[in-house]
Amino acid sequence: MADDALTSLAAALITRLSEHAGTSEEAGLRAELFELAYERLQMLARRMIRGFPQVRRWEDTADVVQAAGLRLHRALGDVDLRDARHLLRLTALQIRRELLDLARKYASPDSFAANHETNVLAAADGRLLKAEMTLDDCSDTADRLETWTRFHAAIASLPPDDRELFDLVWFLGATQQDIAALRGDSPRTVRRRWEAIKQRIFTAVDGDRPGD
Repeated sequence: MADDALTSLAAALITRLSEHAGTSEEAGLRAELFELAYERLQMLARRMIRGFPQVRRWEDTADVVQAAGLRLHRALGDVDLRDARHLLRLTALQIRRELLDLARKYASPDSFAANHETNVLAAADGRLLKAEMTLDDCSDTADRLETWTRFHAAIASLPPDDRELFDLVWFLGATQQDIAALRGDSPRTVRRRWEAIKQRIFTAVDGDRPGD
């Protein structure tokens, strides 16, 4: 389903949910809303996992989606959604939290990833020595992982509104015109804030692009 259709359906469901809160229809509406949000979560996960090379190597995207879906289900039970924008922000937050937790897990020196047989080399005397990089995934060099770490830390440190704008552009590929309509801003304001966000992240990673 296209992003615009998802947004329209979400807005309609949230309105109906507020109108039928406390009635026999509430449970069914919440289930519909979760299914809709889960579809958006799957789209986000496929895009966001590209920014987590270590997670991408060891985790199947479907497993990441399922775990993030459990987070989302709990979150939807704890908050009163205001609008479709609120739902989008909440969904992106759950997948980001799941990916960051997995990234920290695989970055640990005691993790399975750090001690897997593909991360060691055989020395001439028969000893097994830990390799400085993963042989079957050149994107996981120490330098690039460090850059990705700083990149995601910079995103996490953004104010909520700026983090939402970043998610819309970077992960959803939304146009500045669409973002302006969603947020109630002018395209000029969106463009100015996007440039400021890019500069802040560029500075945080010392000018390195994570994918380079």
